[in-house]
Amino acid sequence: MQLSTKGRYAVTAMMDIALHDRVGPVTLADISQCQGISLSYLEQLFAKLRKGGLVEGVRGPGGGYKLARPADQISVADIIQSVDEKLDMTKCGGRGNCSQGEKCLTHQLWFELSCNLYRFLSGIKLDQYVNRPDISELVKKQDIQYGRFLNRPQAIA
Repeated sequence: MQLSTKGRYAVTAMMDIALHDRVGPVTLADISQCQGISLSYLEQLFAKLRKGGLVEGVRGPGGGYKLARPADQISVADIIQSVDEKLDMTKCGGRGNCSQGEKCLTHQLWFELSCNLYRFLSGIKLDQYVNRPDISELVKKQDIQYGRFLNRPQAIA
């Protein structure tokens, strides 16, 4: 299985927002610049993330996006599924009709892998990575490099 850019970029963008949660709303332009993701692609992803109840938009000066619920309540699986990524390894979508209307020889193997993958990604919450020292150090470097939040006193310290 290979996760598409849609899923990887959605997780990256959500991580960026979670890391800057205490600073305030994060603009898609900031995410685009710091994470190297096209702004138009982010706009498409955030329409789905908003519809999935994972982010909220904040209008006006200082606006952008913020998490719709605490980082410890948002799993990687939630993010991936909200952008229409499938965590299913079966070729039949789990329906069991992969070989002329019946289960194929390896259906159960791929089905169990799908279940384990979902369980694993459901167990990883955004806050687990936000609190990692290596991640904090990386985001500080990015913020300095791109001059992010220079006029906000509560920027990542």
